[in-house]
Amino acid sequence: MSSIAISNIKKAFGNVPVIKGVDLTIKDKEFVVFVGPSGCGKSTMLRLIAGLEEATSGSILLDDKEVTDLSASERGLAMVFQSYALYPHKSVRENMAFPLRVSGMSKSLANIEVDKAADILQLSSLLDRKPKELSGGQRQRVAIGRCIVRNPKAFLFDEPLSNLDAALRVDMRVQIAKLHRHLNATMIYVTHDQVEAMTLANRIVVFSDGKIEQIGTPLELYTNPGNLFVATFIGSPKMNIVSMTTAGGGTRRLMKNGSPEKLGIRPEHTSIKKNGSGLSGKISVTEHLGADSFYHVETELGQTVVARGDISDGLSEGDDVKLNFDPQHIHLFDKEGMCLTRLT
Repeated sequence: MSSIAISNIKKAFGNVPVIKGVDLTIKDKEFVVFVGPSGCGKSTMLRLIAGLEEATSGSILLDDKEVTDLSASERGLAMVFQSYALYPHKSVRENMAFPLRVSGMSKSLANIEVDKAADILQLSSLLDRKPKELSGGQRQRVAIGRCIVRNPKAFLFDEPLSNLDAALRVDMRVQIAKLHRHLNATMIYVTHDQVEAMTLANRIVVFSDGKIEQIGTPLELYTNPGNLFVATFIGSPKMNIVSMTTAGGGTRRLMKNGSPEKLGIRPEHTSIKKNGSGLSGKISVTEHLGADSFYHVETELGQTVVARGDISDGLSEGDDVKLNFDPQHIHLFDKEGMCLTRLT
């Protein structure tokens, strides 16, 4: 497997810049996830690495070798797309063997490689079926198997689970995580789903508007977001953001020098009680998710705050409540949205 070094890559379609100078190093055998909202440039960045798009400027190195101007077929990478792109008239075996046969490998040797990949992906009993006889998850595993047989330098995944239902998505996330450990491979995975990013990645690269907002492990991004965008994008439910200009009383006293504009606190660090002191509000929506309950509270500040509790709290919509923030987990943001030193 291989390392990938990206230096000041830019990409424009006509006069419209979509990648605005990206610098990134992906280590050998690392699982890196590109995450961000639709239109942020994450898929374009993956296609630039794959060689499916031509960079406007900058360089891409694969194992210290310049590949920026090489075609996709010359880079030795394998890409799994959102659509399975299987040949409907070919069997699973024939679909998986196709890139090997095109490269000139004999049928017998190609079958050996297919059998190895099918065993890894638990597809051995399905090799004689046609794609129409498979479930969505099985089809996606066939598409992944077609990449495995090529023994690529790195695997590139472009939102591969988007077409699956919720249960299959969870199952396939587990399968892909196991596959990474089994192959010990370099993998880059693109998704707009931050839950996928948090559960799969060694490191996450958060994209917004064609540039990188922050890079870090899932825990680093969750506990120490660098700015307001990352703070509200990573985490479900997202971080509560309270404007300091409308805050009063105890919330205003959290300000040290008047520079913070917004206060951030996650739902699990926001306590909710019917009585006592704290920020006053009324529950407008309750979400009961088994062990956890999330309460959406319309506060006296005119802003909604979400608090995590559980069903035993005995709270329901319409209840008047008091909210308190754990000071050890408060984040303060300046007027540019950059995170200031956390309060401890």
